[in-house]
Amino acid sequence: MVVKISDECISCGACEVECPNKAISEGPTSYVVDLERCTECVGIHSAPQCIQTCPVSAIAVDESC
Repeated sequence: MVVKISDECISCGACEVECPNKAISEGPTSYVVDLERCTECVGIHSAPQCIQTCPVSAIAVDESC
């Protein structure tokens, strides 16, 4: 599975701060997830912290990948 940030992102930065793997960074128009670093917080937290933290629900697990 892959965590993706949608166009709904308001670039608040809350997800970047909460990511234990430093997998989220500011992109040209919104925040982006580095798929090489993202573990969806498995083994660290019970759920992806970026999803839990996002104030506008712009982050979701994309199960199609």
